[in-house]
Amino acid sequence: MENKKKLVILSGAGISAESGIKTFRDTGGLWENYDIHEVATFEAWQKNPKLVLDFYNARRHQVVAAQPNQAHHSLVALEKSFDVHIVTQNIDDLHERAGSSNVLHLHGEILKSRSTSNDPITFPVDDDLYVGQMAPDGQQLRPHIVWFGEAVPAMDEAISIVSNCDILIIIGTSLNVYPAAGLAYACNEYTDKFIVDPSTVPLHEKGFIHYQGSAAKEVPTLVNYLLQNKV
Repeated sequence: MENKKKLVILSGAGISAESGIKTFRDTGGLWENYDIHEVATFEAWQKNPKLVLDFYNARRHQVVAAQPNQAHHSLVALEKSFDVHIVTQNIDDLHERAGSSNVLHLHGEILKSRSTSNDPITFPVDDDLYVGQMAPDGQQLRPHIVWFGEAVPAMDEAISIVSNCDILIIIGTSLNVYPAAGLAYACNEYTDKFIVDPSTVPLHEKGFIHYQGSAAKEVPTLVNYLLQNKV
């Protein structure tokens, strides 16, 4: 069997925004009228767990109602010719629903829960979470989300994935949230690098080829180029 080049996709909120999933950065730190410090930190959880659960229950309903867009679907075609790994900052399951088979979620998954005791075992969420809903260890269930200020358990695995890739594609991320933003610089000097984003990005001097525009428009264009040219 022919050895396939390793292609890594680092995706952020911009790819999901085109499916109707909003990001707090679109509104200056407010996430649909919520201050992120009141709903997306462990301190917020300790202060008002019901508010945090209500917030993520609403986000979960939004994700369930959303559909993968053309960018998500186009990436699946790359698996025919490349060894594809997706490292996403997103907590939705749109990559998986589109058909991508190898997805690592850096910041958790909205459709899962886990014990407040930080037990790594997760449980699917079929309905709203509520105060008093316990994990098997007797601790309150919380969303399986990496909140601001918490460690990112999957970061070491993500660095390993990116560090030896042949092709790196960054899609829809502001590259402002660390440590995830540092992954853009984790690849080796021989990696072919692309970025898809409507904004001007500070990576052109690092050898990235910029496809400037929306993910739904530019990702299919980039995918076609890669499949035709086998970069």
